[in-house]
Amino acid sequence: MQTQTHPLVSPTLGTTRSIVSFHFGDERGEKIYIQASLHADELPGMLVAWHLRRRLVEIEAAGQLRGRVVLVPAANPVGLSQQWLGRMVGRFDANTAQNFNRNFYDLSALIMPGIEAKLSDDPDQNRSVIRAAMRSALDEQTPGTELESQRLALQRLSYDADVVFDLHCDWEAVMHVYTNPDRWEEVEPLARYLQAHASLLALNSVGNPFDEIHSFCWSDLRARFDERYPIPHSAISVTVECRGQTDVTHDYARQDAEAIIAYLQHRGVIDGPAPPLPDLLYPATPLAGSEPITARSSGVLVYHAAPGDWVNAGDTVAEVIDPLTDTVQVLTASVAGVLYARHVARFATTGMVVAHVAGATPFRDGALLSA
Repeated sequence: MQTQTHPLVSPTLGTTRSIVSFHFGDERGEKIYIQASLHADELPGMLVAWHLRRRLVEIEAAGQLRGRVVLVPAANPVGLSQQWLGRMVGRFDANTAQNFNRNFYDLSALIMPGIEAKLSDDPDQNRSVIRAAMRSALDEQTPGTELESQRLALQRLSYDADVVFDLHCDWEAVMHVYTNPDRWEEVEPLARYLQAHASLLALNSVGNPFDEIHSFCWSDLRARFDERYPIPHSAISVTVECRGQTDVTHDYARQDAEAIIAYLQHRGVIDGPAPPLPDLLYPATPLAGSEPITARSSGVLVYHAAPGDWVNAGDTVAEVIDPLTDTVQVLTASVAGVLYARHVARFATTGMVVAHVAGATPFRDGALLSA
């Protein structure tokens, strides 16, 4: 294992922060990139990364690694530093109010002006040419703020990975994943090993979140050039939602780390027979079919459905009770599917999204992710 430190732009006098990455294996085989806690207050993935690091040390020492693994257990030192009245505020940058998991560089846009002249009839050569162009384009960027330098550092570590894992969690949730529909066939074994209750598919959910900028750029290039030049699918990227914010336990983290190890064995990145594939708990569904259940007025929030429950259209998900007017607002699902996440709060404000249900039929467009 090698350790690398990536200094960020200093935000104030006397203050510097860095991203630390751990590197395993060598140039053989696939490159795997795994990061955790890009939303700094989402800590289950950080514990998963700790278990993964210990396992990868063993696997590398045993000579079983047939590729490269880059592990970043704490991807957001900026967010980790944001403490307010004893609570971490790690989802949004305090200076700009920007979501830490948005506004990464659109790689296809960066390389588009000059890439066509370098493409050929050889898909492997095209992959190398495109990755070299990505590297050059990222090297040309000059971040002006600490936040920009954090985004750039993470992309420089991950742009050429064959598989990207971005470990997150929700408020209260069951295990679920987000990925590109073009790569679902290769991601499905991971969803099986993780025992995901929902697998949400979107090509471009808008906003350039970290996982999408890796796989979407290849889908975009294929759409633009594949009739003239063969562009291989060259990046699988997955957001893994490791249940809810309080699900920080060794049992869960060890289980999730072993699921990722099993997936890497399945891909041949780690020697050894992969465990048998479990059943897929539920079919993949489009993110555009996911229903946000929204409170229409304020009050005490009382749930009737828990994460992991199957709800049918018309089923009651929650009640919002106004003790001043003695009114009860009943929140129902309009689609059938798994309730995969819900808000941790028990007081609803008007317009607050309190839960999400994974419906099978697309009905939304535009920005599909929550803020």
